Amino acid sequence: MLLGISAFLFGLLAFAFSRWVPLRHRWRRRRRRQARVIAGQLRGADRLQPPQFRYARLRAMDPLAFEELLMESLERCGYKVTRNHRSAGGEGVDGEVVIDGSVWLIQAKRYADTMQPEHVAAFENLCRVNGHRGLFIHTGRTCPQSRAVITDGSVVQIIAGRALLALLTDGSLPMLAPPINQVLPEKTPGRLL
Repeated sequence: MLLGISAFLFGLLAFAFSRWVPLRHRWRRRRRRQARVIAGQLRGADRLQPPQFRYARLRAMDPLAFEELLMESLERCGYKVTRNHRSAGGEGVDGEVVIDGSVWLIQAKRYADTMQPEHVAAFENLCRVNGHRGLFIHTGRTCPQSRAVITDGSVVQIIAGRALLALLTDGSLPMLAPPINQVLPEKTPGRLL
């Protein structure tokens, strides 16, 4: 009797666990599907819409679907992308991209208004600590205080506005700033923080 109850409970636990794991993957697939649909719309009929309409669509997206949209767009440009499947929680690295043999960390932000300079400063520090350059990609307005964080010696480049729309619609990454003079230790691609 006790053996039968334990076998039943073990089976029930195994069934519950088997349903839980795919749920996490289903959410990831759903976000990827949403990103692909919006990417197709941005490259298609919505391409003729005013930029404000396209920004509003991006700002209304699920944050993780927005990250996925950026990763898919970078892959469409021909770059090798590594996704961070753990949630960065708004802080940290959302993924990595290899551009001309150099690893760039990616942080994606959906701002409804002006971007926060402290987010750029925190990402700058994170990139310096990890020895990589960074792409801070956002949907808001870039204020002068945020531009002040990005100086000539910065390891972070901001992509927003027309450059963001070009990445999403044309699949073209804007001209990246030349490497900084200081040498950053390279880490192996595909290893997220």
